[in-house]
Amino acid sequence: MRYKAIIAYDGTNFNGFQRQPNGRTVQEEFEKTLQKINHGEPIMIHGSGRTDAGVHALGQVIHFDYDDPRPLEKLRFALDTQTPDDIAVRSVERVAEDFHARYHVVEKTYHYKVQIQKPRSPFRRYYAAYYPYPLDLEKIRQALPALLGTHDFTSFCASGSSVEDKVRTIYQADLEVNGDGTELTFIFRGNGFLYKMIRILAGTLLKIGNDRLAVDSIPVIIAKKDRNAAGPTAHPEGLYLAEVKYAENP
Repeated sequence: MRYKAIIAYDGTNFNGFQRQPNGRTVQEEFEKTLQKINHGEPIMIHGSGRTDAGVHALGQVIHFDYDDPRPLEKLRFALDTQTPDDIAVRSVERVAEDFHARYHVVEKTYHYKVQIQKPRSPFRRYYAAYYPYPLDLEKIRQALPALLGTHDFTSFCASGSSVEDKVRTIYQADLEVNGDGTELTFIFRGNGFLYKMIRILAGTLLKIGNDRLAVDSIPVIIAKKDRNAAGPTAHPEGLYLAEVKYAENP
């Protein structure tokens, strides 16, 4: 039987989602727990996508095959209580045998959090990037709509990506500010994102807000298809995979 689970994790002490030879990963820890409840037999999980070291998830989706027909809440509870404290299992459901957590994704939402208060809060150091420089938030808001729609986002893709087709569609690009004005949240929702794309988008928008890039520079950057045209890659601790959506009947 195939199961789909939605998990959340604090990425601070992980070297990313995907299993690797050196360093602690979400995949490795989750598979250790599955192996425990499966009487020592290994079970592989498949995620909706990778997250890098230090990046968090509110709604990462995984699937795995497991032949013990346990009640769903008992399985969720077992996984939630036996995984490490920095992983939480939000839900578990049975899905069709051909469901795939990665290949059937139709939409993803990411949040990027930036602490702007002075002095900075040490309690947010692992959960929001810190930006100590002046920001004109209205200029950032003016720049955001240029990201909407279907574009070749080569300029916002970090080197090291093996993906050839860099065309993606962004449905939502918003900026929210918390009640006391100490933290920003960028919200990006689209049909997919390139390697480090959200962090490069955030770094570019912060540069626009700091008057180091023109407010109308986004279309120019997109047209250049050159990573050097965009802003810096923002730090990983501000990034959250918030939600993953699938077609009704994949």
